[in-house]
Amino acid sequence: MPKTSARLLALLSLLQARRDWPGSLLADRLAISPRTVRRDVDRLRELGYPIVATKGPEGGYRLGAGTNLPPLLFDDEQAIALAVALQTAATTGAGIEEAATRALNTVRQVMPARLRHRVDALRVTAVDRVGPWTNPQVNPEVLVTLSAAVHAREALRFDYATAAAGAPPRRVHPHHLVTWSGRWYLVAWDLDRDDWRTFRVDRIAPRTPTGPRFTPRDLPGGDVAAFIAARFQGSARVLPCRGEVILDLPAGVVSSYAGDALVEELGPDRCRVIMSAWSWPGLAAALGRFDADIEVVGPPELKTAFGHLARRFAAAAGHSSAAGEGSTGSVRDRRGRG
Repeated sequence: MPKTSARLLALLSLLQARRDWPGSLLADRLAISPRTVRRDVDRLRELGYPIVATKGPEGGYRLGAGTNLPPLLFDDEQAIALAVALQTAATTGAGIEEAATRALNTVRQVMPARLRHRVDALRVTAVDRVGPWTNPQVNPEVLVTLSAAVHAREALRFDYATAAAGAPPRRVHPHHLVTWSGRWYLVAWDLDRDDWRTFRVDRIAPRTPTGPRFTPRDLPGGDVAAFIAARFQGSARVLPCRGEVILDLPAGVVSSYAGDALVEELGPDRCRVIMSAWSWPGLAAALGRFDADIEVVGPPELKTAFGHLARRFAAAAGHSSAAGEGSTGSVRDRRGRG
């Protein structure tokens, strides 16, 4: 690879690693002059990367968000993780199978042969749920539209599939986008009925534009988990131990394996999970099976259970029990980072 091209890839990798970079620090890391850094930044801009200059004593650079998707740079582990996640999403019945398959083919085509062979060796087989329950297809564009309205706190209008012919569009204040037993739901305040409602996302056809903005109301029961549990009372077992965590994974991926847990989207790669089990260690083990960092929201019994399992797993791995004391691996506590 030519020296200039290798240097551009190294510069791009650094810009992706943190939010702001002083120009002098970039020059030191790349062993080049600040003038060369400026020239390389200009070359990356020509390739479509939205790099902006930041103000400060030394000046610096930041990789911003652009209107187009330029070529992406992944290391080997990131590329494999992305391909595995896409292959999993393509078989989980979350309503985005076709889009995930197309994205997987795109990523696979640009992979080096050594990585492509490793990904091709992985085969994920989907086993359908026994019984009449089915997970309907959900349009990814609808999910994006609803998620944007929830996060922007903007009023939403949409046509609903079960409405009578010629019925006016529903007008709501969208509050939460969640999954329950593999189905996507929108929790919203219905402006015409002056009450809370849940809408199946696969039946929603949004209208544009959205707006105006609104001030969020408090959900009955105190939180979205209590609200959804009350609405679907009797559809799931009542278990004595219920905990709440935040996972660094997409809601669509988590919901496919979370059973009757409530999964709420917090961002493209982050979700809230509220799950129940017969015991606190059992709940911690069920949440720990997701390959992601875990932030414990509560209750304290769940944090204690994670610590208990960490010590037990450390002993099983051949380490002394003392090595696990006070450590919970990648588990974090919202009240005090653990």
